[in-house]
Parts: sequence; structure tokens; C-alpha cells
Amino acid sequence: MKVIKRDGTTVSYDRNKIKIAIQKANAEVEPAEKVTDDTIEYIINCIETKNRSRMLVEDIQDIIEQKLMDEKKFVLAKTYIIYRYSRELVRRANTTDDSILSLIQNRNKDVMEENSNKNATVASTQRDLIAGEVSKDLTKRILLPEKISKAHEEGVLHFHDADYFLQPIFNCCLINIGDMLDNGTVMNGKLIESPKSFQVACTVMTQVIAAVASSQYGGQSVDVRHLGKYLRKSYNKFKTKMTAEFGDRVSEDVIEELVQERLRDELRSGVQTIQYQINTLMTTNGQSPFVTLFLNLDKDDEYIKENAMIIEEILRQRLEGIKNEKGVYVTPAFPKLIYVLDEHNCLKGGEYDYITELAVKCSAKRLYPDYISAKKMRENYEGNVFSCMGCRSFLTPWKDENGNYKFEGRFNQGVVSLNLPQIGILAAGDEEKFWNLLEERLDLCYEALMCRHNALMGTTSDVSPVHWQYGAIARLEKGEPIDKLLLDGYSTISLGYIGLYEVTKLMKGCSHTEPNGQDFALRVMNRLRAATDKWKAETGIGFGLYGSPAESLCYRFARIDLERFGSIPDVTDKGYYTNSYHVDVRESIDAFSKFRFESQFQKISSGGAISYVEIPNMRNNLDALAEVVRFIYDNIQYAEFNTKSDYCHVCGYDGEIMINDDNEWECPQCGNKDHAKMNVTRRTCGYLGENFWNVGKTKEIKARVLHL
Repeated sequence: MKVIKRDGTTVSYDRNKIKIAIQKANAEVEPAEKVTDDTIEYIINCIETKNRSRMLVEDIQDIIEQKLMDEKKFVLAKTYIIYRYSRELVRRANTTDDSILSLIQNRNKDVMEENSNKNATVASTQRDLIAGEVSKDLTKRILLPEKISKAHEEGVLHFHDADYFLQPIFNCCLINIGDMLDNGTVMNGKLIESPKSFQVACTVMTQVIAAVASSQYGGQSVDVRHLGKYLRKSYNKFKTKMTAEFGDRVSEDVIEELVQERLRDELRSGVQTIQYQINTLMTTNGQSPFVTLFLNLDKDDEYIKENAMIIEEILRQRLEGIKNEKGVYVTPAFPKLIYVLDEHNCLKGGEYDYITELAVKCSAKRLYPDYISAKKMRENYEGNVFSCMGCRSFLTPWKDENGNYKFEGRFNQGVVSLNLPQIGILAAGDEEKFWNLLEERLDLCYEALMCRHNALMGTTSDVSPVHWQYGAIARLEKGEPIDKLLLDGYSTISLGYIGLYEVTKLMKGCSHTEPNGQDFALRVMNRLRAATDKWKAETGIGFGLYGSPAESLCYRFARIDLERFGSIPDVTDKGYYTNSYHVDVRESIDAFSKFRFESQFQKISSGGAISYVEIPNMRNNLDALAEVVRFIYDNIQYAEFNTKSDYCHVCGYDGEIMINDDNEWECPQCGNKDHAKMNVTRRTCGYLGENFWNVGKTKEIKARVLHL
């Protein structure tokens, strides 16, 4: 049996510790109040005969107290409770010692590898991680109700980002970059006026991105269409200057040619500024800004021609990549790109198809951009097209006092995710029991989400001026509370979920892609959505159902349930749960059928959804990739590509990925060891199933692959 300690760590069960604890209490009471060695053995047997693979230390101590009371040893029970309390005080004094020291000594693998975008050996990053360990400790012991902390440890739910819960900061946002560029902003007490040129606008935008990233823990998204105005400003500036200097000596055509050449130089330099600044800036939490660029050619935009030029250049530079320390062109982690497909660029003869063709080439080599269908998004969001936030959660439509839709300048308060397969395991095929358990756990999730919300209430704008006072979210007065932005649906708060496939398998004996399973899965999804809608109606808070990627949580829930319930075929035995509503990776299904099937869940999961397909050897399958992109426009709101061939997405190497002397996968061309950025076909044994690289836990992955 494994015992889960109060700090969340797992240790092997040791019956002698229980015996010693009772004996110490025994030694402090009168002979008539003592229990015999046989009674102590009986109490220990009561714990062991429960045959649990995991138990919380609090549950073990509760059993001991109850058994002492049953034996009428009330004084002894009180003495044991006092002993237990005194031990708790000692633990409260040093609960983070080991986790912090192991972090400094590079031994705390769980924390070090939790975020692939953080280099945990760098001093500045370690400062943030140390603060995170303190926050997690205080969150578990003091800030959260005990039942929610316990539910988190048992895998009932996951309280996301406990390492930042101590601070009054939020998850992710859509920066109101248009307002900040047009009306100016302030950073570090210095006024930054509206730019007069494209390159300056690009520089200001990256400064804003870095400042925003330093005062929130989730991602951010920026709509690049706001840069179109500034590219035109540069054009007008160059045209005026060239005309004044050469107008009486050369023709208009020559002047236009000179202006266009200068504009193209400025365009290249401005986009390069964005790309290099984002990848070289370091925020206060020790990582590059987690930012997404939204590439949308809006037909009603007066600057659509300029924005077409900007988007084309962004894709062109992403296709080329950035040189690493060895001088090899690699794929930068950020900014992430989302490209919008509309009627004029969906590869059906539209005016801007040439940009989409470039996007397809970029996807084949660099895995980005992702794709959003404007057509499907308008169906799902009251005719609107807008970016998801950096964490891939979507806002709900919201109108200002003038009746205008507003998305930029809004944010997500936080996330709590539900472990659906665990409910299925406990229900054991009994639907009545399943729905009752689901209701109980939804109530618990609501309470946990309200902890997130209430922790932000009362926060003043001084906490992050760039967010609240200078335009990224709002322009509040100094000292003004942010409360009104937490209510009336202005911001969202998200209920996540893991394992729709597995819970359907447990309850119906089949995949949710089969008719009987699909009916059950849709009922589950609609119940989750109804819960968030009900909470929103009752509170005015923008609750949303969030099914966006949470790869590490897929493994955490599965690991907990494997330890607690043992190996269950096609559920806990896999080592992972399928994320959100996705089709299990081992099912035989083509890309078109997968997108068509999953699109029905995206509409329900409007607080966040993305679907993936794997296309082998993408760089040699551009026609197939283009066909899938056409299909996305008509059939699914948000999609992304993966690939299965041996391929390094950092440098583009497409030979066989090697195993180095440390028994780790490594690209022989650029030395990349980040498994999230490579795809490896297991040629040794012929295994072609799930790629387990996104977790980033090398030893765990290695053992799992060898086992498979």
C-alpha cells in the first residue's frame, strides 16, 4: 500500500509507524486507559484489511481514533489526537523544506519537468519555482477547504495552478493590444505613446507581451490585425518622404517602387523583432512569454491588404525558423500561431489562398499554425470570430453598454478539472450511481472554482498596472477594485474534464465513437455544459466548459487511479487517459471522420476545445494536408496537426532519431532532447501507438515505451 502524505508525496506503508505512534500515546496514560499489544495489532489489521492500494495519512489516523473510541479508551484517544496534532504542528513548520532543497539540487523532477518552457536549472527560474512550492504548500494546508485539498490528492479533481494561487493573479487573457497601441500605455512608470511606424508598433507590442506575461500565470493571445494600421502609417511616411525628395526628378512608378522596397524592409524587420524579442525576452517567472498570435484576415477590415502582407511575412519567417546556438535553423516554441480559414482563403479559389498554401507548408515543417474555421466559429459564437486565449480556452460572447461584442481585454480566472473515468470506475456500470456521483463531484468542482473566484475578489488595480490601469485588460483608477470585471460574464472561469472515452468504455463497454457509447458520451457532455450554464445563471460569473489540452493531467489522473483501483483493461492499464472528448489514439479512424465526429463535442465544450489528427510524413504530403485544411473550414472549429514519422520539429531533421549515451532520445542534427518537439516511430519493436513525449518525464516515458 502507498500512503499519501499531507504534502502530496507518496511513501510506502509502514505498519511500525502506526504501532510506535499508539505506543507513545499509551505510555502517557494510566494503566486502565492503556490498550494491549493485541488491540494495537487489531487496529493495524483493520487498516490493512481494507486492501487499498493508496490511502491518505489522514484516513489512517481517523481509523485509529475511531477504533480507540470503540474500545472505550477515551483518554487514550484524546492523547493520540494531541500527539497527532503536535506532529502536525511540526510538519507545518517545514512542509516545503525537502521539495525546495530537492529543486535547488536538481532532484525534484516533477516540478522541474512540469513546464517544458522553463529551464529549472537557471537561478531566475528557480526563484519562481521556489515561490510556487511555497504557494502549493499554503494552498493545500490553509487556503483551500480540506475536502477540496483531499479531492485533489485523490484525483477526484485537479485544482490547476496551485503554485500561483497564493497571489491575486489570473490565468490567461486576450490583450487589448489595439487600445494600447492606439491610445498609448505606461510601463515601469514611463509613458509609451501611440507608435508612428510599423517597426515601433512591433517593438511596443513585444514589450507589452513581456509585461503582461510577468503578472499572470497563463498564456495570452494577440490579434495582429491591429498592426495593419501601422504598416500603412509607415507606407504613408515613406511615400511622403520619397515624394518630397525625388518627386520632381523621377516618375510616380519609380517612387512607388522605392516606397514598396522600403516598406518590405520595414515589414521584415518588424516581424523579425516580434519573433526574436518573444524568444529572447525572459519574464519574471523565468520563461519566454507564452503568447499566441491570431492571424485573421477579416474581409471588413480596412487594413486587410496590409494585414495580408504581415501574416504572409510571419508565416514565411516561421517556416525559415530561428538559428539556435549551433547556427542551425530551429522551430521556436513561441509565438504560437493560429490561422483563420474564411471564404477568401480556404483553398477554394479565394483571393488569399496563396497565404493558406504557405500556412500548409509551415504546418508541414514546423507544426504550426493551428487552424480555426471562421464559418464554424460564427455558428458557435453568435456570428463572432476571435482568438482563444493562450491556454486555448475560449471566452463566451459578451456585449458592452452600447450593445457591441467585446472579446479583447477579457480574461480567464482559473480552472478546475474533473476526473470522469474515476466516476465510471466507482459506478461499475450502474448508471444511477454514476449520475449521483457526477452530481456530487460537480458540486465539489463548483466549490473549488468559487475558491478561485473569491480569491480574486477585492484585488485592486495596483497589483498589475499594465493589466488593470494601462489597457491590457482595462483602464481602472489606481486603487480601484477589479471586482466588476469578475462578474456579469466579463471574464470566464473554467470547468475542465478528462477521459470521456474511458468513462464511456467503463459504463457502456464500448468507445464513444460507437452509437451506444456516443449517446452516453453526449449525455455526459450535455450534463457538464448544463452545470456550467446553471452556475453562470445563478451567480453571473462566466462559467465555461473547457476541453483544451491538459496532457500532464491525463497521466496524473491515470496514475492515481491505477494505484488506487489496480489495472483495468483499456482504462488504467494504458498509463494515460484520453484528453477531454478526444478519440483514443489507438482507434482506427481517418482524419476526416475524426474531425467530423469530434466537432459535435466542440460546440458543447464552448469554453475551450481543440482537435488533432496525425498525418505521417507531412512534408511529403502537402496535397493531403491541404485537403484536410479545406475540410476543417467546413467541418470543425479548431484543429491542429501532429505527425508520426521520425522527425525533429526543432531543426527539420527527418532521419532516424538516435538514442544517446545517456539512453535518451536525441536528434543527431541539432541535439534536441525535448520530446514535445520530436516524433519518433519505435522502429526497434515496431510499436506505432501513442507518442508519450508531451509529458517530458524522461524516466517514466522510457519505462513505459520499453514495456509497450
